[in-house]
Amino acid sequence: MTIYRLPDPKNFTHKVNGKNTHLFVLQNRSGMQVAFTDYGARIVSILVPDKHGDLRDVVLGFDSIQGYLNAEECYHGATIGPFANRIANGCFPLGEKTVTLEQNDHSNCLHGGSNGFHTKVWDRQISFKRRIDFYYIAADGEGGFPGNLRVSVSYELNDDNEIIIKYKAESDADTVVNLTNHAFFNLNGEGQGDILNHILYIPADEYLPIDEQMIPTGTISPVEGTVFDFREAKKIIEGIDSQDEQIQRGNGFDHTFVNKQPISQPAAIAFSETSGIELSVFTTEPGIQLYTGNFLSGNDTGKSGNKYLSRTGFCLETQHYPDSPNQKLFPDVTLSAGDTFESETIYKFSIKK
Repeated sequence: MTIYRLPDPKNFTHKVNGKNTHLFVLQNRSGMQVAFTDYGARIVSILVPDKHGDLRDVVLGFDSIQGYLNAEECYHGATIGPFANRIANGCFPLGEKTVTLEQNDHSNCLHGGSNGFHTKVWDRQISFKRRIDFYYIAADGEGGFPGNLRVSVSYELNDDNEIIIKYKAESDADTVVNLTNHAFFNLNGEGQGDILNHILYIPADEYLPIDEQMIPTGTISPVEGTVFDFREAKKIIEGIDSQDEQIQRGNGFDHTFVNKQPISQPAAIAFSETSGIELSVFTTEPGIQLYTGNFLSGNDTGKSGNKYLSRTGFCLETQHYPDSPNQKLFPDVTLSAGDTFESETIYKFSIKK
């Protein structure tokens, strides 16, 4: 079995765009360890005990800053913004004007563009060895988004093996905001094969169908009678290669589920029979994007020395709906000047016997 350790902090002492980068580690009394870097305000490693008491790193990533800079998949573990997911045709109406963005995903703007928050070195503050706060100020017009936007993301690790993530944003002009974390999970352990036999529960009654460009059609559809029905826990492999048109468009699962759960109830639960590790996701966000790593190509080699092939990690991205600025029936993502955006997500790890 792979013996998992945190990356060497020396490999994260680097300079990106004139700013120094670092590795930071939080640890609780249960022995859980979580590593972060200020490059992208991202999660680098999550070491949690498995059913045998051994630590497994359950999040994909790299053992150096250079690994992240060179990676084909650039979003591993990162804080995504100013707008997570896709905006159709790289534009949207805002008041009396049309905002134009970079088209970095065919005709769409994906994850804030190629120079989104995942590429920035954030400022940070560490508190009590249990919490780290990252800060970034996006200048007016950065990536095409209006307003000077001040963003913070706080990570706190408690003794219940919960990573509590709190986002906050303020702008001096009307703009749009949609923030998430893009961790790829493998509860068998990073680099330990695919995630197809992970058991997944999502209590959502509805999901968002997508068109050929991966943009929501505007319809909110029931999961009843479809491969998107995870209201009874089932393995990811069930339906991921279905001939369902929606699965074909996403090359697997890459869809938003409508979340109506309060933050006290899980919006999703994933479980590995191999490790016994269970991940529960709680959030204040109205959507959760299930992405099954369909486009991981094998060109990136992770921390354990294994290639990240298709479907060797899955994401549960808590967020507002894709293309919301262009979809009037979706929950509003407008952040008015002087107002504050706040949201919270919790990743809770436990052992299911």
